[in-house]
Amino acid sequence: MNYPPNSDPSCRPHLIHPSVDGVHCADEAALDIIDEAVMSLWQVVNNLTRIRPQKRDRYRVAIFGSARTASHDPIYQGVQCLAGELTRWGCDIVTGGGPGLMQAANEGSVLADPDDLTQSIGIRVDLSFEQSTNPFVEQVYNHQTFFSRLHHFALISDAFVVVPGGIGTSLEALMIWQLLQVDKLDGTPLIFIGEMWTDLIRWVDKHMVQGTTPFIAPTDLQIPHCVDSFEEAIALLRHSHQQWQEQTHHPKDCD
Repeated sequence: MNYPPNSDPSCRPHLIHPSVDGVHCADEAALDIIDEAVMSLWQVVNNLTRIRPQKRDRYRVAIFGSARTASHDPIYQGVQCLAGELTRWGCDIVTGGGPGLMQAANEGSVLADPDDLTQSIGIRVDLSFEQSTNPFVEQVYNHQTFFSRLHHFALISDAFVVVPGGIGTSLEALMIWQLLQVDKLDGTPLIFIGEMWTDLIRWVDKHMVQGTTPFIAPTDLQIPHCVDSFEEAIALLRHSHQQWQEQTHHPKDCD
């Protein structure tokens, strides 16, 4: 288009000249570029996950459980008492930050800590049907994806307790189990409380160990500690907590 010689150049439309290396999004080559970029991003994430958190002043216990359990349920009271006992030892409590048994754990932590010496932590994920963080979370982290949230749990927790729950609780429990199985976590207690998890162990034994083709080693069944009561879980956690204190305050000398 020809413009008058005296016209203001700023009033003329700017023509964008594509780079010689540019690829139209409809071109097949664009898919290769996207794939390469995504894989590069994953490499960045993988490198970042190699960074280990600094040593903590307090032992942290993650408690996984149902978001649907009501406060009058005996299990709610049991989780609340468990978290309270751990808090009195000086432990932080980590949950998914939502309602139900997650709230029971955060509530037990706050009630047992009137001087605010420990942390009641919630690691949330955006869900359309469950948006609010329970009122007993003192420090909240929000995630857009489940995979980053699950990694966060694994990164900041020194022990994991699994109480009754649904698919989300099962996902969390099995992920921790697998990380322990492949030595991505080392010496971290995984404690299942309740009959439903004992049934899961039986199912795993029947179909993954005793089947025609074993899918896992028999020793993998020994990774989670299955207990029937909160008292048994507390005894296991007390032992682990004591070991953690000894290692933290009296680290082994380097060779």
